[in-house]
Amino acid sequence: MNSIILSILNLLRGQTDNGIALPNFDSELVLDKLAELGNSIGTLSIQDGPIASAHVILLAAGVVIFLGVAGEAFFKKTGIPDVAFLMIFGVIIGPVFGIIQPEAVIQVVPYFAALALIIIMFDGGLNLDIKHVVKTAHFSVTLAILGFILSVIIISLAAHYVLGWFWLESILLASIVGGSSSAIVFGLVRNIKISEETKSMLSFESALTDILATIVAFILFEAVLIGHLDMQILQETLGRAIVVGLVLGFGVGIPWMYVSTKLGNAQHAYMLTLGILFVLFFLANSFGESGALTALVFGLMLGNKNHLAGILKFKLPRIELDDPTHNQLTFLVRSFFFVFVGLMASFGQIEYVVFGILITIAVYVGRVFVGKITLTKRFSKLDRAVTNSMIPRGLAAAVLATYPITLGLPNAEAYPQIIFFIILSSVIITTIGLGKSKKIPPPESVEGGFVKKNPKDSQNE
Repeated sequence: MNSIILSILNLLRGQTDNGIALPNFDSELVLDKLAELGNSIGTLSIQDGPIASAHVILLAAGVVIFLGVAGEAFFKKTGIPDVAFLMIFGVIIGPVFGIIQPEAVIQVVPYFAALALIIIMFDGGLNLDIKHVVKTAHFSVTLAILGFILSVIIISLAAHYVLGWFWLESILLASIVGGSSSAIVFGLVRNIKISEETKSMLSFESALTDILATIVAFILFEAVLIGHLDMQILQETLGRAIVVGLVLGFGVGIPWMYVSTKLGNAQHAYMLTLGILFVLFFLANSFGESGALTALVFGLMLGNKNHLAGILKFKLPRIELDDPTHNQLTFLVRSFFFVFVGLMASFGQIEYVVFGILITIAVYVGRVFVGKITLTKRFSKLDRAVTNSMIPRGLAAAVLATYPITLGLPNAEAYPQIIFFIILSSVIITTIGLGKSKKIPPPESVEGGFVKKNPKDSQNE
């Protein structure tokens, strides 16, 4: 490599000799400095344990924060999500330089995944307008169920016939990546100029598919271990998870909504809310629910307290919400999570890479089909284009991908490899789709892309 750089420097020096003179230009000195820089970078990957020294980890953390901030600014300018940059950085400090080894990542997964899940789902609930959610709930539920089922069918068939996996293993893989990621969708829809109704629909849909994927995957983990799937257990587990999530979310959310108003602008009001959220997550898991639905409903209650206060007939004092603290916390968790996804990347077998990319393209085609049969004439061309593009996989898929290894399931090493490339490919497809959608003008400057329902159109739907 040094000989190549030296040749380039000599070429530059030869060119400058004929034009502009560069006094005291020493190519050997430049080479020495480049070698020192290379050696410094090389030492980052040398450590005794699975994790590098503290100062190196702090350096990586600083770069993550910088990338997160720069990525958000870049997204606002170009419409390209910062997710891909953060994931690639994770690949660099993980599989490439080995600053953090895979065994260390797997040990941290249950803790960091739980924190990321509850913070991001809680944030999603806070930013959902309950009026818009109710208004578009039937679209969200239809998109979530049809999209999840179609994705599971496509991926299961491919895994069974292309990879030669058994049916249960194929369905498990499909369930893990069956739905879009709320962690990504929540962030994307805030910065897209579409209607509030469509933003609520896509946010609620992604939250539902995250919850559905998590519940179904855990049922299938047990099914793969025992060798068969009991449909009665599947129905009972789904039903219990929904009931527990709603009861805890509403049962604690509504009283705490009232209590939080009495706290006023207390110094640690936000910290108390986080404490309640963590306790709720523990209770939800104790009663057999993943905690995702509970966190979402709890956030929905607090985020819509002014609207709900009118329904429940109690007055709210004027409160300054601690948005800066919450926004910064959500930003940190979200940024570090996607670097975390990159850390889990593995490049063992090329067929898994190709399979992951092709499967993602097939899922996108299925998404377009589901969008056509679900969205009515109330949705403009802009809303349809954004909805069809919104297929990013992320939080739930990345977390669940590690469980086959810890449980010792067949083909366990293949899950992280395939799922990483499905996540990365889906983010790229979403990015391209949103870039094209920016060229479509909204039909109404105020209402965005959502077309208000016309009585004449109701007969045609």
